[in-house]
Amino acid sequence: MFETAWSSDELGAAPRRQRAHGQVTFETNLLDGITRPVRIAESGPSRVRLPNVAGQGLEAVIMNTGGGIACGDRFDIAVKAGSGSDLVITTPAAERCYRSDGPIAAIDVSLQVASGASLAWLPQETLLYNEARLRRRFDAHLAEDARLSMFECAVFGRAAKGEIVETGLFEDRWRIRRGGRLIYADTLKLDGQIAALLERPAIAKGARALATFLHIAPDAEARLDEARDLLADAPCTVVASSWCGLLAVRFLAPEIAALRTAAINFLTRFRGAPLPRVWQS
Repeated sequence: MFETAWSSDELGAAPRRQRAHGQVTFETNLLDGITRPVRIAESGPSRVRLPNVAGQGLEAVIMNTGGGIACGDRFDIAVKAGSGSDLVITTPAAERCYRSDGPIAAIDVSLQVASGASLAWLPQETLLYNEARLRRRFDAHLAEDARLSMFECAVFGRAAKGEIVETGLFEDRWRIRRGGRLIYADTLKLDGQIAALLERPAIAKGARALATFLHIAPDAEARLDEARDLLADAPCTVVASSWCGLLAVRFLAPEIAALRTAAINFLTRFRGAPLPRVWQS
């Protein structure tokens, strides 16, 4: 028979967790009429893969090999589309953000789009578990004639498990500058009783899946009527507006299936190109 003596400090101490810190730096240039990667840097669980695609553009898939985002994890992503580049960024699947017992996970995304370049930021949805705590930042800097399309979707709870995100933190901050001028600033912060907040008519009216699409381009405002026509038969709540050289579309749905159907249909027709193949898997 063995006896072990434990100090009170040892008995009462919370386990010390190892936090993930993933970093990706990715840069492209137009070389001989084809968009090519000129710099890739990866660390931690973050990786970039470049599937073969038809045409002169480039598609990049940013992966998290850790299998999700845990409390206190941090991810930094910096993308630069050089002059004339045509780049699409996506993810291989939904990103899961797990329950936290306090620490906040963070994702910081920096996008630079040079003169004549086109960047489409099209990740798949972020799925937040009950009591998840996530803070996300997007900062984009565009040349005057650059083009940027961004789609981001957040889902609260696993529908298949009947999960309700009762509490947690989700903070989403977007800042976009064109020619050095701030043209778009938006912050969504749901802190505390998330389920109750989502029920409010002025916030989500009970929706559990929400998404934003932004299109910034010289002709963005002129495409508002086209966008509304494409959204006329959407199977979820959706509104579109335009101002200051940008087009914004908001999606709300009670669950992700309807929102994905609406988004895939709209993004495919609005962009005039299929979504990355990982969206079909």
